[in-house]
Amino acid sequence: MAKKDYYESLGVDKNAPKEEIKKAYKKLAMKYHPDVSKEPNAEDKFKEISEAYAVLGDDEKRANYDRFGHAAFDQKYTQEDIFKGAHFEDIFEEIFGGEGFDIFDIFFGGSRKRRRKGTDIKYELEITLEESASGVEKNIEVKRYERCDSCDGSGAKDKELRDCNVCNGSGVIRKTQRTFFGVVSQNFQCNNCGGEGKLPKHICKNCKGNGIIQQFKKIKVKIPAGVDNGSILKLSNEGNASKNSETNGDLYVIIIIKPHEIFERRESDVYVEFPITFAQATLGAEISIPTLSGNVKVKIPEGTQTNTIFRLKEKGIKNINSYDIGDQFVRVIVKTPKKLSKKQRELLVEFAKEDFK
Repeated sequence: MAKKDYYESLGVDKNAPKEEIKKAYKKLAMKYHPDVSKEPNAEDKFKEISEAYAVLGDDEKRANYDRFGHAAFDQKYTQEDIFKGAHFEDIFEEIFGGEGFDIFDIFFGGSRKRRRKGTDIKYELEITLEESASGVEKNIEVKRYERCDSCDGSGAKDKELRDCNVCNGSGVIRKTQRTFFGVVSQNFQCNNCGGEGKLPKHICKNCKGNGIIQQFKKIKVKIPAGVDNGSILKLSNEGNASKNSETNGDLYVIIIIKPHEIFERRESDVYVEFPITFAQATLGAEISIPTLSGNVKVKIPEGTQTNTIFRLKEKGIKNINSYDIGDQFVRVIVKTPKKLSKKQRELLVEFAKEDFK
């Protein structure tokens, strides 16, 4: 089956500059990388675009391709030669923030070991609506894995290690096999030492050779003004450690806002229902209305009807992505008195007589 044109694979013009080719590849790699993509045939598509970038991203290879097409590589290059010098690791680091992989592992089925990093932690934190509006600092306690102090994460008593007897300290086992690309060499992670190349001479008693122990950790979380229900705050390097990890994973704090007794939040705006008396609605009045930042005076004009809505500008919640502040909307509900004094009844009867003349 004929190979697809490299330019067509990346969706670029034949005269596209190198930066445009790299940009196109990064965009497609984010879509088709086998570890993140849900697209059908993602791995095959990833192989296709990666081979295209390996050629078009190199001046010499691109010149040969433009002159001779795929035939130049079928005759002159092995598959490993095509990918050599393409610096995919740097591209994956830009895209995935350090979660890159060896491109040969993806193509030829070897070990796909991530750069050493601990796992992430999720933590749900409940706050009040007032706290979400003003911002707040909270102290939380999370249970996480930390490097064992006794062995410094090595799992070995007195930190003494020996070479793995299976891989001879290399951490990998190299195998050569024939594929549809030709004869290629593959590096597989050594299962005996987990790719570390070293094993403890004697097991650390504190962590039982795991290199990590589970402990409670107190962490201060700064919650910015304007966070909404379900907002996620990322605290880098505050997640779990792993054995011999270079960095911890991350801590993701999920914000849960408690329901409020009187206020309802809708994006950056706040809504509240407020009762007023028949007299206040009829004659007008100045009343004190609660807001998230304290009470404010509001003038109720004569003849105000129930369900009338008043807008209090910038008395809502700050938009976390801008400098804008929402508004508060007050719906007044005219309360009908259930009990009247004798004088009130007499006056209301007189009012009713005048009302129906």
